Amino acid sequence: MTVETHEFKAEMKRMMELIVHSLYSNEEIFLRELISNASDAIDKIRFQSITEPEVLEGDGDWKIKILADSEAGTLTIRDNGIGMDRDSVIENIGTVAKSGTSAFLAKLQETDAANVPELIGQFGLGFYSSFIVADEVTVESRMAGDPNAGVRWKSDGEGEYSIETIEKATRGTDVILHLKEDKKDYLNEWRVQNIVKKFSDFIEHPVVMDVEIPPPPKEEGENGDAETAEPTIEEKTLNSGQAIWLRNKAEVKPEEYHDFYKHLSKDMHDPAKVIHYSAEGNIEFKALLFIPQERPFALFEPERKNGLNLYIKRVFVMDDCEDLLPPYLRFVHGVVDASDLPLNVSRELLQQNRVVETIRKNLVGKILSSLKDMLAKDYDNYLKFYKNFGAILKEGIYIDWNRRDDLAELALYPSVAKPAGEFVTLQQYYEAMPSKQEEIYYLVGENRETLEKSPYLESLREKGFDVLLMTDPVDEWAIGSLREYKGKPFKAIDKGDIKLDDEEKAEEEEKKKTFGNLLEFLNQTIEPVSEVRLSHRLKESAACLVAREEGNSAYMENLMKRLGREDEIGASPRILEINPDHPAVKTLHTLFEANAEDPKVADFSWLLYDQAVLAEGSKVQDPQAFARRVNDLIVRSGLL
Repeated sequence: MTVETHEFKAEMKRMMELIVHSLYSNEEIFLRELISNASDAIDKIRFQSITEPEVLEGDGDWKIKILADSEAGTLTIRDNGIGMDRDSVIENIGTVAKSGTSAFLAKLQETDAANVPELIGQFGLGFYSSFIVADEVTVESRMAGDPNAGVRWKSDGEGEYSIETIEKATRGTDVILHLKEDKKDYLNEWRVQNIVKKFSDFIEHPVVMDVEIPPPPKEEGENGDAETAEPTIEEKTLNSGQAIWLRNKAEVKPEEYHDFYKHLSKDMHDPAKVIHYSAEGNIEFKALLFIPQERPFALFEPERKNGLNLYIKRVFVMDDCEDLLPPYLRFVHGVVDASDLPLNVSRELLQQNRVVETIRKNLVGKILSSLKDMLAKDYDNYLKFYKNFGAILKEGIYIDWNRRDDLAELALYPSVAKPAGEFVTLQQYYEAMPSKQEEIYYLVGENRETLEKSPYLESLREKGFDVLLMTDPVDEWAIGSLREYKGKPFKAIDKGDIKLDDEEKAEEEEKKKTFGNLLEFLNQTIEPVSEVRLSHRLKESAACLVAREEGNSAYMENLMKRLGREDEIGASPRILEINPDHPAVKTLHTLFEANAEDPKVADFSWLLYDQAVLAEGSKVQDPQAFARRVNDLIVRSGLL
């Protein structure tokens, strides 16, 4: 039979070099590509056989077989699919996407290869990943109908390929990889099985391989020597073929979902929520998502990968696909199987385009609606989930402008009106607000226990206004982004001023007249603050520090200091508020009126400031001076 030799076109040589040496960061994907091609070939003849059953030639037992020949150093991927004739081999392997090749190479000169759309034909560029591990590739193929019309294609990937007509008894295609010397480990049964399990476990058709099964030892013979039988060869199916996300969810048992989740996430607990659905329309995909109930140890580790496993027509493409979910849903595990999705040349990175964005929006909407449903119908389960992942979920209020209102509805907060361990939603807080309350009050801090003792709560408690107690670092950014809820603005009670009714305003004006001189003295004496004023938020405490309305809270500044990032936000000027009804302030006022030059007046003034610093959770600037003033106060009181 005549063997014809052809040269690859110049651009084809360049493309093959690029594929082999640049595009694939994980060489194992060559097997994924060849199995995927084989699966496509089987799908084509299966469809054709519906109207032309004779093309089957009596063989409808679909199968992809992997053969490892250690003596020859070859790895063969065999299918009984549609097969190719001479013309289709030349067209699909010898030229690769014809007119698209030059355009593809031209595009490579303009942009990073990772961002260039792939050119895929029947084999396409995926086939050429074979040359990553093989120094020669042989393809033997035949279409149905004529055993003498087989074709053999062979190339070392350097510059030429040969093609000849052969006899081939069976329909389908064999891709024979003559492995490079340093790639012979791909003949190892264990390694092949692991690659198939990783990349092609859910391919619909069986992926099989002949494996050696060692026999058990025989009974001892008459001479006392133990005899062993010869090993047997069995055909083993390497893939499960059970893509649970493609099944009708009415037919999937809860324990099946739970087992798959545990396999996927390596979590020993059952998921808090299972989301299984199909998206239909212009963009079709299937998704099986799991919301955990327990927080993994490494959830906040920077190197931890997050994202969903992506499949295309059951073929594994990548895990930890971060493009499909925003960071604030990084706790979600699951699988997305798309029928058509743009990939880069190596199928390893998604292109940022409308299709990806549409899938992402769909997934986010489905997850948030499922969480909302859990909150309404299964509160105890939602609460357990929220205690583990609520802080992450609230990141979305700050970073996702379009979804912030939906995310705000899912937030839970402790509040002054609720006992410890109970929480309130913004909707519940809103519905419980007295008619005269114009703002939603909140206070940010380390924990509920500390916040409940805060002096900032005193007047609001007296009025019967509830206050949200926010204890997650993200809360201040989130609420700052949200700004209001159903027309009610959020108000940090340790910032700015508290609104007064007409009666309170009149009382304040009278007290300003009484304490005016003292306030002027304090404004000149207490240099660290921008202003000293009378307080109408204090009822039991003598003094407190507040930030300006647009400033940062003390909690936020202290948090950023601990993180070594205080330069990013700077220090906000503080306002010292004193309670004119407190005995300590009245005593200071009396001393000041009697003799403003008395050193005790300045010392007591600084003590008011220092206790306000401590009350807000900060450190006094001069601990020695603070201690001296306290000791002097004790001595003057006659206690020593």
